[in-house]
Amino acid sequence: MICLQGASAVQRVLEGRRGDNLRVFVVWEPVLPTDWSSPSTFTMRRVSDSRVQQYWDKGHLLSKTMGEHDRSSIVWDWVGIYSGEAVWTEQPPKPIFENGPVVHVVAAFTNALERAAPTKN
Repeated sequence: MICLQGASAVQRVLEGRRGDNLRVFVVWEPVLPTDWSSPSTFTMRRVSDSRVQQYWDKGHLLSKTMGEHDRSSIVWDWVGIYSGEAVWTEQPPKPIFENGPVVHVVAAFTNALERAAPTKN
């Protein structure tokens, strides 16, 4: 669940890891007063990598599963890395890395991604 700047930051990280076998899920949700509808095609192009699947979560279902209990605890502008063996059940598994706002944790996110899936030389 990321904001516009976070989406662009994720795209830049992915551009540096073109050959990696990664799956990326971007979940958009209404948080700000301007988020009254699903993201436009223009907005979703901020994360244009072919390994990305994007979703609109109008009801904050994922955020609620991850701990949201009121407006102040909405999970958004967040990045998480999960192992390839992680299984999502009623509760999400523990991520290898999680942090945010995304745009402020790009270096830590990139380093954690490298540890989780080292690039092949």
